[in-house]
Amino acid sequence: MTTSVETMPAAADVEAMSVPALRRATARQRFPARPVAAGWPATCTSRDEVQQLLSRPPFMLDNEGYQHKRQLGLPLLLDWLEDQPGCTWQDRWKTSRIEAAGAEWRQEISAWLQGRGTDQRWRLAAFSNALAAVISADVVRPSIGWLVTGATGKGVLVRNLARSRDPQGFARLRDLGESDADVRPTEARLALHRTAMILAAKGGVVQDVVVGDVLELVEAEADAHLKVSAGTRALYYLLNRLGAFGPDAPPSLRGLRNLGQRTPEELIDRYNLRCGPIRDLLVDYLRERQPALDYASLKSLAYYLGQRFWQDIERHHPEVDSLRLAPDVTVAWKLRLRTKATTVTGPDGHKTEARVERINYRECLTPVRAFYLDIAQWALEDPARWGPWVAPSPVRDEEVGRRKAQRQRKARMDARTRERLPVLPALVRTVDQRRKDAAAVLEAARQTHPGEAFTAAGQKLVRAVVPHGAAGKTWAEDPTTGKRRDLGLEEEHAFWTWATVEVLRATGVRIEELLELSHHSLVQYRLPTTGELVPLLQIVPSKTDTERLLLVSPELADVLSTIIRRIRDTSGAVPLVRSYDRAECTWRAASPLLFQRRRGTENCAFTEDAIRTRLSQALIDTGLTDLATGEPLRYTPHDFRRWGLSPRPGS
Repeated sequence: MTTSVETMPAAADVEAMSVPALRRATARQRFPARPVAAGWPATCTSRDEVQQLLSRPPFMLDNEGYQHKRQLGLPLLLDWLEDQPGCTWQDRWKTSRIEAAGAEWRQEISAWLQGRGTDQRWRLAAFSNALAAVISADVVRPSIGWLVTGATGKGVLVRNLARSRDPQGFARLRDLGESDADVRPTEARLALHRTAMILAAKGGVVQDVVVGDVLELVEAEADAHLKVSAGTRALYYLLNRLGAFGPDAPPSLRGLRNLGQRTPEELIDRYNLRCGPIRDLLVDYLRERQPALDYASLKSLAYYLGQRFWQDIERHHPEVDSLRLAPDVTVAWKLRLRTKATTVTGPDGHKTEARVERINYRECLTPVRAFYLDIAQWALEDPARWGPWVAPSPVRDEEVGRRKAQRQRKARMDARTRERLPVLPALVRTVDQRRKDAAAVLEAARQTHPGEAFTAAGQKLVRAVVPHGAAGKTWAEDPTTGKRRDLGLEEEHAFWTWATVEVLRATGVRIEELLELSHHSLVQYRLPTTGELVPLLQIVPSKTDTERLLLVSPELADVLSTIIRRIRDTSGAVPLVRSYDRAECTWRAASPLLFQRRRGTENCAFTEDAIRTRLSQALIDTGLTDLATGEPLRYTPHDFRRWGLSPRPGS
């Protein structure tokens, strides 16, 4: 008999969940943890059988002192368990208050010892020693939540389980961690401890661990410590290399937590609509449109119809249950749609909530009008299915006219280009200088012994001792402020900011096209007249589904060659990495992407958020401000596209 089968939360709960929480829930559903067993042979044994088991190898310790302490503590532990209600040792463990006490469980046992008139300190230590042995013998299985609180020492579980439960499995895991240059010693030790916690809670050996067990442990640690603990990627990486997860497991931990493509039902149920018939109609409509749309368009359509249209109607007019909307309901909805809430910063820096015009107002109206017209058209072909829902469209044809909106958008784009075009040289100079300075400071620090001062790029710093668990990093302290800096990370950020700015301004590509550039994108064309080889950059289809070839200038060629030299591995090849397509919610095939970086045990593709963050920081570094708001000037990747499509000065 087993319990604890993973299921997805109800629709109402899903609506209230944050995106990270929803990703975790989806990952647990796809890769469930091993269920908690209600009983197993070792926990059903008698007291005498437990004592006999722990007095024989492999549970008997070589150190006579520790073995004697265990022999003294085991009767105490069994006495305490027998004082708890239950039929098996595990039942008694669960009905006790020890798990509720968490890391403070020793206070609970001390109170029990005092109640028996035996509160000597050595008895508590002997009890703790015996508890580790009982767990390793699989007599009791503490919960993951209790173990991650630090209830047992990090080395205790590993030593006991490695000796008695799975010597070969732990030896292989230890050897992998020590031999892999990408795994830090502290991460390898944490992987052993975390694996021991999984075995203590779930039973079995190292090879029995499944992906869901790791997800459960990581989430329990996040709940206990209010953050994701370090070294979780290394844990997944080592167990996967060990072969514990099987061939169908994703290659990395981050590959687990994407939601993937969702069904029309799931897309609509995100908005928790109250009117069941309307909800079902929207689902049917999406399913009917699905074959002709890519996933990004389907998701956008669900957003406009589910949230911007019907959820807004239900929120302000809960009595409405038909597509035939009253004129006052329609007018009120359109007025609300014209504006959106935002935070405005005043001249004094004070932030207030305000409503501003929604620029893409007509983009919300168009899907709603198409929805009504499609139903009317389909009703002619299938009146039984669509006829009852035919109603006048609340959006008139003239309201979705695009000519005026396109002119307004063009005017905004031109104004933005005129404002940011003069700033581009300052941005280019800033990111280039910061790249050179960061590289000089890092190189000077590497030539300096810890504790010694050095000067580079006009900065006076002191080489700091590397913090525990941060081997391979280069740290320095500012003697004036006392701030500690990770110089390697600063150099990495400065380099990729420079690379991003240079490639975007030289090509004018979209951000998704930038992130899809690979070593294979560099091609050559031989001119038929002269036989000269011309370097070209192949841009894969994106928004317009049209492949493009861009001429590579000498400056761009220098930037691209610098990027390639940086990301080559020890064999001289550009590593193959998988990137996540946020629009289609799928993983792309592995390719030698140019915009990739090393993160722990794996090479990761850059994300759009990472690129935008680097650009925002670069603008802050220039010190330039927006004349209208007084805040740091903002650049988006698309601003470089406008610059790339605009005539260059002097052309």
